[in-house]
Amino acid sequence: MAITCRRFVQFGFLLLVIFIGLKFCLFVASFEAGVIPDFERPPGVEAFLPISALVSLKYFIFTGVINNIHPSALVLFLIICFTALISKKGFCSWVCPFGLLSEYLGKLHFRLFKNRLGIPKWIDYLLRTLKYFLLGFFLYTIFLKMPVKSIEQFIYSPYNRFSDVKMLELFTGMSMTTVVALLVLLALSVFIRTFWCRYLCPYGALLGIVGLLSMGTIKRDSKHCTDCGRCEKKCPGQIEIRQKDEIHSPECSACLSCVDNCPEENAIGFSLFSGKVKVSPQVLAVVLIVIFIVGVSMAKISGHWRNDITKQDYLGRLAQPVRLPGNINADIDPEKLMRMMQLIKAQRATLNKPPEEKQ
Repeated sequence: MAITCRRFVQFGFLLLVIFIGLKFCLFVASFEAGVIPDFERPPGVEAFLPISALVSLKYFIFTGVINNIHPSALVLFLIICFTALISKKGFCSWVCPFGLLSEYLGKLHFRLFKNRLGIPKWIDYLLRTLKYFLLGFFLYTIFLKMPVKSIEQFIYSPYNRFSDVKMLELFTGMSMTTVVALLVLLALSVFIRTFWCRYLCPYGALLGIVGLLSMGTIKRDSKHCTDCGRCEKKCPGQIEIRQKDEIHSPECSACLSCVDNCPEENAIGFSLFSGKVKVSPQVLAVVLIVIFIVGVSMAKISGHWRNDITKQDYLGRLAQPVRLPGNINADIDPEKLMRMMQLIKAQRATLNKPPEEKQ
């Protein structure tokens, strides 16, 4: 039941991500064709701009201002961090599309190898530190090395203003190096279960740390536990569960695989406040969805959801240069072309005015 409920939420968010991605692709493609689209850019695409979110967070902490360049990046970042205070790394196992992909690659692992391939514990421990080093690098660079003035300059720089477009271009115009890197990550995720999530994802590392303060936890009742070990075999985080009454590991993503595979009804479960409030998978699913709905709604009401970058700005950044007939080497910058068109329209409007208005 827990897995079925979680899959419903995972695929729901996956469809939402696909919808946002396709809409953003159409948004960008329209400007590249020199046409201003009649629909707005989907702000949800900023969920894939974690660096911009971290920069915006420091700027907000030191100035109290939510910048208008990528406000939804910060909003979604804070929402995701807040989920960790309820469900540990629940975002990774209930919402994140990369977490879903990682799970299915793990299923492929079990189909290819009857006996799960593993690596020595000391190597696993060393590899797990990589994601924390990556997280530390980003936090050190942004929060310690960059002064607030540099943060502000970065936020309003052309690079950050159109970082959503650059992120899309990374996938639409992938270099051979990028393709090879992605294929290597996919292969490693098949041979080593949850390779990306377990060893390299800095977002997961951050949520794991925040999740240590979580109100929710997996709690085991030793009176009902038969020590069968099914919970540990199914745990994607490879957490030692049978030796503990409560799971406080930063690797716990509240996926409830341990709960779903436990043969004893009351031996293990997810609860709030150290077992005082038991939470079913259905309730946890509703809580996570409500957190996103409420967070996004508050951002919309307060005016911190959509950015202030105009469609004309996107046109100037994305429209292809126009070549003049008879001179194939002459390119006109899109911004200059727009100003020329506006000037021509103004002149035409003046010429079409009645004589008494011209005077």
